[in-house]
Amino acid sequence: MKPVLRSTMSRIRKFTSFSLRDLFASATPTVLAIAAVCVIAYLIVDPAPPKHVVLGTGQDNSAYDAFGRKYRDQLAREGIAVTLQGSHGSSDNLAQLNERKVDIAFVQSGSTDEAEAERRGLVSLGSLFTEPVWLFLREKPGTAPVTQLTQLRGTKINIGAQGSGAPRLFRQVLDVNGVAPGELQTGQLDNTPATVELLEGRIDGLVFAAAPDDPLIQMLLQTPGIYLFDFAQAEAYTRRLPFLTHVTLPRGIVDLGRDLPARDYQLIAPTATLVARDDLHPALIELFVQAAGKIHGGAGWFQQQGQFPSAKYTEIPVADEAAKYYKDGAPLLQRYMSFWLANFLDRMWVLLLALSALILPLSKIVPPLYVWRIRSRIYRWYGQLRTVEQAVETVKDAPPEQRAAAYATQMARLNDIENLVNQISIPLSFAEDLYGLRGHIQLVRLRIQALLGQPHDESPAATV
Repeated sequence: MKPVLRSTMSRIRKFTSFSLRDLFASATPTVLAIAAVCVIAYLIVDPAPPKHVVLGTGQDNSAYDAFGRKYRDQLAREGIAVTLQGSHGSSDNLAQLNERKVDIAFVQSGSTDEAEAERRGLVSLGSLFTEPVWLFLREKPGTAPVTQLTQLRGTKINIGAQGSGAPRLFRQVLDVNGVAPGELQTGQLDNTPATVELLEGRIDGLVFAAAPDDPLIQMLLQTPGIYLFDFAQAEAYTRRLPFLTHVTLPRGIVDLGRDLPARDYQLIAPTATLVARDDLHPALIELFVQAAGKIHGGAGWFQQQGQFPSAKYTEIPVADEAAKYYKDGAPLLQRYMSFWLANFLDRMWVLLLALSALILPLSKIVPPLYVWRIRSRIYRWYGQLRTVEQAVETVKDAPPEQRAAAYATQMARLNDIENLVNQISIPLSFAEDLYGLRGHIQLVRLRIQALLGQPHDESPAATV
């Protein structure tokens, strides 16, 4: 008995269970429409950021070069490949930005102005660190150290590598001192050969505009016979040239044990900034600014903890994404998710709002479609039932033999219809419609039996 019982229960479940197939068929058009909207939005609404970016740095072994490697390592953790493009410095980097050879670059403040930056479509991601003007001079026996830049007239000074920001900067410094470029012999050798020239005594001095991390600066600060010029009027320079700041090189900062330097030095300093074209993807701007916070956020020779990066000290307009970071910190999603997942959700929030408005009306279409699909299995048999009735009606006036044959044919057809109806599988919630159909089939059978003059007994085919 148990196998029979299991077989009976299986048949009941088959013919009365919830129809997932019908639900899927009813919901498929809606799901496909929503999926199509998602795909279109993914392709059109704010494309995904590129996975590769070119960063303009500086000369080999310079601070720009060293920091470029740190940015490359930092962004590699987020799946962004950074190619480092060497250069002579700020002016060279600006030229490469304008020529679209690099996407983002280190640029020294004072290398351009706001109007020019806006005209060329450049934006700043903020200032990163100070780059003091280091004027190293060779000691001359029997001659007092230089204390005023006007004393440089007639000397040989390397004012920085061609393509760097130092030549333009130092010319501005000389100009506010009333010293014309022709009043001293200037050279524009790269930093390393210029240092060799200074040490060999072939030039009187050289100018750097770089972070103190630069190995050449570290070496020159400890080289006998070479001394650093003290910008005693540093505060006045910052008033005349607003992109400069006044910084102090503290006594003993180079080597406390040897007391190097033996006193405080006043220096003037532009700042290094990250500059990008204004079409750089906003997500990459956010990522670079966050990397800048990790790389430059600590304390240093000339900065306090958290002073950099900053939206200050730059003449180039700050990008909106960078300004938002300096005001509110990293975007909320990026604090708890990976860069790519947070960026995807951030790009899709507009789509999610649209879908929330779209899903509600579409969801109201699915239930009626599901109901219609289930009931259509039943309603189509009413057409067959109506055909049987019409066939019976057409022979009412025919001879008795012809009517009897037609009635018998329709009775057999009706039995076939009933057998097929008994095989219909529908959910229990629609059982009323199925039993209504079976009742109507029985009514037609009774009518045909009456026309045939048969007793009104239930046909065996009417049972399940």
